[in-house]
Amino acid sequence: MKPIRKAVFPVAGFGTRFLPATKAMSKELLPIVDKPLIQYAAEEAIAAGIDTLIFVTGRNKRAIEDHFDSNQELEAALRSKGKHEQAQMVRNILPDGVECIFVRQPEQLGLGHAVLCAERAVGDEPFAVLLADDFLTYDGAGVTADLVKGYHASGRTQLAVMEVSGPDISKYGVVQLGDVAGSVAGLVEKPPFEKAPSNLASIGRYVLTPDIFEILRGQPPGSGGEIQLADAINTQAAAGRVEAVTLNGQRFDCGSVKGFLQGILHVAERDGLI
Repeated sequence: MKPIRKAVFPVAGFGTRFLPATKAMSKELLPIVDKPLIQYAAEEAIAAGIDTLIFVTGRNKRAIEDHFDSNQELEAALRSKGKHEQAQMVRNILPDGVECIFVRQPEQLGLGHAVLCAERAVGDEPFAVLLADDFLTYDGAGVTADLVKGYHASGRTQLAVMEVSGPDISKYGVVQLGDVAGSVAGLVEKPPFEKAPSNLASIGRYVLTPDIFEILRGQPPGSGGEIQLADAINTQAAAGRVEAVTLNGQRFDCGSVKGFLQGILHVAERDGLI
């Protein structure tokens, strides 16, 4: 069984709910206190043993590449003012041995299409997918580490899931549970509340087997007229190749203003800042 060394970060979205703040800046660079969302997600992947970070970007997303690149001018300026701790922090955004790859998604055709754009960089290997605007706090090494552990135990695609009560379940991909504990028989993208197969919602963390690419290439548009990753995973699930891992922590939907503010308050309280 091949180890999971690569993670894909789809970051090509416009972030329209945060305009005008995101007119020239990616929403994934919005800070939770003093660290951008994308860095939290990258650190979670690295904690799971991943050493290759693949960012699927779009136009006006150069700032993400700049964030993870070195900035010798800034480091020198900080050191000249005696701010050596800050200079080291800037220098060590990523640990040694971690590589960043940037792939362009030429047109926003859905999450499934964004993942498909990373196929050449991923190759014939299992890989993780992290949606940075799903900000997760957790116990242990992290949600992605839990998914990697699940994959190494079974060789199947792994979904992070959480319980969602009431009509809000229709905002998510919803899991249809299989007969065996932890198995997934299907995944339905944003079903009406009354037709949801369970109260378990798939959230923005996945470990996928490489056959997902072949499925995505033949995947017709789904919800919203886009190529949905959930539909491709549903195909895998129908063949008995998907498992669910329950979120061990809290999730904040930082794709929304309310969730973003809740995430900031949570971290500020956790760290004793307020």
